[in-house]
Amino acid sequence: MALASPAPSALYKQLKGAEPFFLLAGPNVIESEEHILKMARQIKSVTERLGLQLVFKSSFDKANRTSTKSFRGPGLEEGLKILERVKTTFDLPIVTDVHEAYQSAHGAGVRGRGFKQCEAVGRVADIIQIPAFLCRQTDLLVSAAKTGKIVNIKKGQFCASSVMVNSSEKVRLAGNPNVMVCERGTMFGYNDLIVDPRNLEWLREANCPVVADITHALQQPAGRKLEGGGVASGGLRELIPCIARTCVAVGVDGIFMEVHDNPLRAPVDGPTQWPLRNLEELLEELITIAKVTKGKQKFTIDLTPVGKDF
Repeated sequence: MALASPAPSALYKQLKGAEPFFLLAGPNVIESEEHILKMARQIKSVTERLGLQLVFKSSFDKANRTSTKSFRGPGLEEGLKILERVKTTFDLPIVTDVHEAYQSAHGAGVRGRGFKQCEAVGRVADIIQIPAFLCRQTDLLVSAAKTGKIVNIKKGQFCASSVMVNSSEKVRLAGNPNVMVCERGTMFGYNDLIVDPRNLEWLREANCPVVADITHALQQPAGRKLEGGGVASGGLRELIPCIARTCVAVGVDGIFMEVHDNPLRAPVDGPTQWPLRNLEELLEELITIAKVTKGKQKFTIDLTPVGKDF
């Protein structure tokens, strides 16, 4: 049995009030129970030393893969058992993503039949994450909202920030006020993403916490050719500190990042997972920046004409 989690409203309040920011972090996908427990222990150790609020992240199924040959994870049932083990062992809140409102017994999405994936995930996760490609899917947003858990909606790479106002409102209209929105980059041509810092400000129009995904934002989708044919996603790991510094200076409420103890051997999104070895060093710098920036404060612009006495 899992430890009693804080009520969603209580955790939501903690995250909204977290200073200088909260952290959603962990490996991209569950590779094994042993690996996920190791990562949770070590990331928690870092954040405790730094005084950061941590929500541990990993996925039970990577449904949106470049290839059918790509590693997807252990699946819903086994994956949730492992995430529950993390929760009980380390007393950590959990965030993981969902992909469909309904799931048949064999894993295929069938609207109106099978069981509700969000309902099953909501029994373990404290935050249900909506993937960027699915950020406008009404049935999925409503299903996630009805769990009562916090819903983190990633902005689609193809969307203007204004779209997230509507997506977050779908969650609220389903009776759940606990919603967050997340910037994860915008398509720039076919195989690249850019982070427009203006979106971090415009996303505030959703009237909820704003999270910056500093690792997926540096993906190069289907931008890496494989030996023997085919493609995989590449990435610009060396620019993660650059994007992270920018986001913290602007004043985001939370940072999302994928972390791995051996990124070169990570089965999913290796090029954009941040090395565990460098996690504390980067977070220390971000905390320093966050403590001096006034990014969370609205700047008052004075358009009064300047007179001779100025």
